[in-house]
Amino acid sequence: MSAPDVPYLTFNNGHKVPAFGLGTWKSKPGEVTQAVKDAIACGYRHIDCALVYGNEPEVGEAIKAKIADGTVKREDLFITSKLWNTYHSKNLVIPTLKETLNNLGLEYLDLYLIHWPMGYKEGGTHFPADENGKTLYSDVDYVETWPEMEKAVEMGLTRSIGISNFNKHQTERILEVAKILPVTNQVECHPYLNQKKLIEWSASKKILITAYSPLGSPDRPWAKPDDPQLMEDPKIVALAEKYKKTPAQILIRYQLQRGLIVIPKSVTKSRIESNIQVFDFELSDEDMKAIDSFDCNGRALHLTWVNDHPHFPFHVEF
Repeated sequence: MSAPDVPYLTFNNGHKVPAFGLGTWKSKPGEVTQAVKDAIACGYRHIDCALVYGNEPEVGEAIKAKIADGTVKREDLFITSKLWNTYHSKNLVIPTLKETLNNLGLEYLDLYLIHWPMGYKEGGTHFPADENGKTLYSDVDYVETWPEMEKAVEMGLTRSIGISNFNKHQTERILEVAKILPVTNQVECHPYLNQKKLIEWSASKKILITAYSPLGSPDRPWAKPDDPQLMEDPKIVALAEKYKKTPAQILIRYQLQRGLIVIPKSVTKSRIESNIQVFDFELSDEDMKAIDSFDCNGRALHLTWVNDHPHFPFHVEF
């Protein structure tokens, strides 16, 4: 199977990003090394990571192996990671980024994101909680974090910076202080939560949207047995049959045609290979409109257990 040519999009700073990549959220350390090796071998050049996923060293092993065997050079790859909620204080941003670089065995990232607008209590576990299991917060405002993200660019530790899970108002607050603009906002995005308004507004500010959980995150740990499964939706299944593609391929193609960056996660070799085979067909305008109509604000990653945080992003429409 030949590796398809993945198209590139251009950020507001002129750097280019592959429009398609591999997500590594929920990929177990024991599985992710092989998954990333398989992905690079079949044409993926964009790998999305985060410190809190707990698997960066294993992702780094795969990158090192595929560079060593001559499959790719470092400059062929686009590597993203994210600053976790317990490191929003100014003095923690650069050391935490350096920890990620050390984990991944890299000298620089292509993209570094503030993972969430919400700060958690610093100096301990990634998920600080009281004796009742209630998450403990910090009072650091993400607006104070941004200048340190800019410093990371100036130091050559990352080429681009951005945000993740920010709503419109929160993004506006960043834009008010930014000397270096965020290049992307990485958000949950799929037909049940199509983010149309946020995409249109972000485009007006020259911010690209990166779609995570484009397949509806069927393996999310808190899913209930009766939750709707996007890939089993009869209308998606019917489109898959029409185009002789898998439901996952239909969902990925949908996002690509909207001009988004899309990062489906898988650790299964056959699915990793199948997910990238989306550049040999196009959904009709009529079918794109039909998929748009599935939107029902059906968020999979709702984080209701921290919805009292002053910077919780999902209380507003977009």
